Amino acid sequence: MPSIHRKPRVAVLADSDTRWKWGALTAHRLVAAADGGPADAPAADSAPALDGYLLRGRATPTPRQLTEVGVRADTLREVTGSEFLAALREGTYDVVVLALVGGGVQAMLHGLAHAWRGRSRRPVVVTGYVGVVYEKLADGLLLRHGADVVLANSRQDAERFRAVYEGVGADASSVVETALPFLGGEPYRPHTPYTVVFAAQPSVPVTRADRTHLLGRLVRHAQRHPDREVLLKLRSRPGEHTTHIEELPYQKLVQKVPGGLPPNLRLVYGHMGEVLDRTDLLVTVSSTAALESLHRRIPTAILTDVGVRETLGNHHFIGSGCLASFDQLDAGHAPVPDAQWLARQGVAADGAYERAFDAARERVTELLDRPRRPPLAPYYTPVTAPGYQPGILARHHLAPDGAPLPGAPASSEATGVRRVVRGAMRDAARGAYRHGVQRVAPVIRRMGEL
Repeated sequence: MPSIHRKPRVAVLADSDTRWKWGALTAHRLVAAADGGPADAPAADSAPALDGYLLRGRATPTPRQLTEVGVRADTLREVTGSEFLAALREGTYDVVVLALVGGGVQAMLHGLAHAWRGRSRRPVVVTGYVGVVYEKLADGLLLRHGADVVLANSRQDAERFRAVYEGVGADASSVVETALPFLGGEPYRPHTPYTVVFAAQPSVPVTRADRTHLLGRLVRHAQRHPDREVLLKLRSRPGEHTTHIEELPYQKLVQKVPGGLPPNLRLVYGHMGEVLDRTDLLVTVSSTAALESLHRRIPTAILTDVGVRETLGNHHFIGSGCLASFDQLDAGHAPVPDAQWLARQGVAADGAYERAFDAARERVTELLDRPRRPPLAPYYTPVTAPGYQPGILARHHLAPDGAPLPGAPASSEATGVRRVVRGAMRDAARGAYRHGVQRVAPVIRRMGEL
């Protein structure tokens, strides 16, 4: 960047595979264009020095998931929140990207404010959302307030974000319009055989009836169109964690399909971009993959089979022209997206995407050029939210003022038996959590419905 006469140093803290993907790619797009040009595919000599930190928890990505994301990092290690703050207290970073859930961002903002107290030259802090924002808009935004830059993935999101901040009397100048950092790929061209891809989501829909219905319709579509290749694109392999825990994995539901799957229907994993390279029709309930598909001008269908509901997230696509049912798709319907809707969603297939990050790069550069930067000042404090903010910080072993609580881990160094025991305990805890979500919770839910 113009204000830095060396490789910019960036730290990215993420708590899941998708947030690592968003955070790392955002870091590249924000600071890799040291020559001032667009950074669609940063060259090695202009890429930032990137240190990755994976927040230890139930969704910490596996090595396979990290490889699938395909984003380079100079260093990458798993940490607790306290360990990250200790590293940032001593580190000399230019930019810090917080790719976390809202509560995690809030805790780190207060923790960093405490760690950098008295420093005039602190890093620029950036945060945002990994995809479509269709729920908890006010809650998530206010938890992210206090970062120097809050990225909005579209014009529509930027307007909504500013309205929320201004509506509570908070500073809205941190909101900057960009786009999702992982859009790209070759424009659509027809394939042989015609390939239909259903992009499954871990948490949408939730119920067994809805998921069984969608799987059944996908099977029926494959049976009615034996000349088509039908792919069920899954987010994770059995035993892996994602941003959302999947109570009823499609891998298990597939085992109960009468007569098994048709020969032209199969399960696939891997990088979504590579799957889209061979896609003729992308079908989903509300996955962010729909925006990746629309960006490439691939025909895209947002399913209405189980309703258009806020809990499903497909209400976000009202007005897109992409809503359709499996009955319509079986009959050969290929949705045509509305151009104005696409433009408001940051899906710029006409080439404007190359400039989508210019404003954010300019904002970060301007902040880096300042001789002094004011302390981080989140909206939530023990004064504005005394019944809410302290509990969020306590979950990350922080006091309401961001100071580490007594007993908070300060170092991740462990050797020999300690490392083995700690790793085994962490794996056991994650397994117990997954068992509770996938086995116990559905039983309790069914009992409650009796």
